Amino acid sequence: MIKKAVRMKVYPEKHEEYKRRHDELWPKMEQMLKEHGALSYSIFLDPETSTLFGYLEIQDEERWSQTAQTEINKKWWDYMEDVMETNPDHSPVAVDLVPVFEL
Repeated sequence: MIKKAVRMKVYPEKHEEYKRRHDELWPKMEQMLKEHGALSYSIFLDPETSTLFGYLEIQDEERWSQTAQTEINKKWWDYMEDVMETNPDHSPVAVDLVPVFEL
């Protein structure tokens, strides 16, 4: 199992909408994540800074990297573009975090 963590930003006025959209995650999106090796995926919000912290457990880096090329993922990025900081292709602006401690 591979552990990954990322940092992203949601717009301050969109916290509730961001959560609502994830509470109603499309079944095809969930299926795609699992098919690409996601064992666990959690996102946490720091409401004071609008910073999102994503934590994933995946099976394989190469398999996981293919999620970006799927049609359902591109559709999700388009859907989320108005609630968070994104790149020109609507992918989230995400910074990979470096592990420094594990108990």
